[in-house]
Amino acid sequence: MELREAIGNRRSMRFLLPYKPVEPEKIQRMLEAARIASHWGNVQTLRAVVVFRDTAPKEVVDAIVAPVAGFQIRQAPVVIVWYLETAAVDEQSDRLRELLRAGALGFGEGKEEALERQLLPFFAGILDRLKLPGISEVDCGQGIAHATLMAFEQGLGTCLLGGGNTEKIRQNLGLPESCRILILQTVGYPAESPEAGGQRPRLPFEKLFQMNGYQNPFPRDPAVVDELRRDKMFQAPAPLPYREDELNYLKNALGIKGHGLI
Repeated sequence: MELREAIGNRRSMRFLLPYKPVEPEKIQRMLEAARIASHWGNVQTLRAVVVFRDTAPKEVVDAIVAPVAGFQIRQAPVVIVWYLETAAVDEQSDRLRELLRAGALGFGEGKEEALERQLLPFFAGILDRLKLPGISEVDCGQGIAHATLMAFEQGLGTCLLGGGNTEKIRQNLGLPESCRILILQTVGYPAESPEAGGQRPRLPFEKLFQMNGYQNPFPRDPAVVDELRRDKMFQAPAPLPYREDELNYLKNALGIKGHGLI
C-alpha cells in the first residue's frame, strides 16, 4: 500500500474487538517502526510500556485510565503507554559521537575536534532546558506516528488517548521520576468499518498554512486535491449515511453503557 493511501485511510478506531488478542509480533513491528524514526541528536527519548490486558497484573491494568472515552481503555486488548525518558538527554554526547562515526554529522577535516570543542560544550550548557517539554515531544510524536501507520498496515486499529492520572500510571508501571507519560494508544482488531464514519472534519487548508509570511495563505491547487482524492488520501466526509446505525450496533454488541464519551 502506498504511503498516501495508508495515511488517508488511517482513522482513529475507537471500537475494537475485546475478545481477539493481538499477536506480539505485530506490536513489535510497531515498536521497530518507532525506534527508527528521526530524533534530534539521536538521543531517542521515546520509550514505551506495552500492556497486554490478558497477561498484565490487575493493578497495572487498573492504573491505565483516561478521563474521556474510558470504554476504549477497558476494551482494548493492548494499550501502549508511550513515555519520554528525559534521562536520555544525559547521554547526548555519546549519541552525537555515534552520528559522527556513522557519517551523519559534519564533514571534512577537523570535524572531530569541532564536535568536542564546540558542539558538545554548547549542548552541555543547555542540558536542563533540553529536558523540558518541547522538541523532544515533537520527535516522539514522529515515532508514535510511524507506529500508528505500521499498525494500520497490519490490519489493526488504534486510537490515541490522553491519560488521566499519569503520575499513578508512571508509579504503577515502575517508571523512574525522569519519565513523562506522553499518551496512551489502544491497539486491537477493529470492530467498526474501515471508514470509521468517514473523513473527520478539518479546518480550511488556507487557515492552517501560510507562504512567505503570516498574512499569506498557502495557495491550494485543486489539481493536487483531485490527485490525492484519486489516491484515496481523502475519503468521503463524515458522517457517512449509516454511521449512527453502526454506532448503535457497536454499543449493543460490545455492551457499552451510556453515551460513550466517558
